[in-house]
Amino acid sequence: MTEIFNQLIYEYQKGMRDLVLYTCGSEYMQALESLFKKHKISYKIRTLDCGKKMNVFFGNPDCLEILEGFSSEDLSELTKEEDFILGIMLGYSRKEQYRRYLS
Repeated sequence: MTEIFNQLIYEYQKGMRDLVLYTCGSEYMQALESLFKKHKISYKIRTLDCGKKMNVFFGNPDCLEILEGFSSEDLSELTKEEDFILGIMLGYSRKEQYRRYLS
């Protein structure tokens, strides 16, 4: 795994993030799933680009449950409200999320 991924795990475990989104090649799926199980971290994997890449969401089980209720698995097809909620859960700047929602 990359140093960035390890940093994201660290930030989640220390309570700095509620939800993390990591995009990588599908060849890492088994390694990631083993790591999540080892550390008892909840996760959701969504494949992209005909299975070549994947979006890996991990973190607070409540956040993952909210994500499951979204209208689409394709992030570009989320409603404005879903996009806003996802941004807040991922820890994006609240001010930027307000602007995105209002535009």
